Amino acid sequence: MDDEPDRTVDARRVEGGATGEREAGTEKRTWFLMREEELGWLPVGEAAFLLWVLALLLLAWLVTALVLIVN
Repeated sequence: MDDEPDRTVDARRVEGGATGEREAGTEKRTWFLMREEELGWLPVGEAAFLLWVLALLLLAWLVTALVLIVN
């Protein structure tokens, strides 16, 4: 069993492999820039804000369903 060659591939050897390394001068260009910024007007974290938005949408959905059921 030890006589078989190692069949694993080093990701750094493959061009554009799993590590995403590329040769100099072949950078991938994008049409947008992604960066994380703090929102000054938002007093809570982004995750907390999105949870509140989800809760409000769920509440609005439940109120609408109750109104339609009562009528």
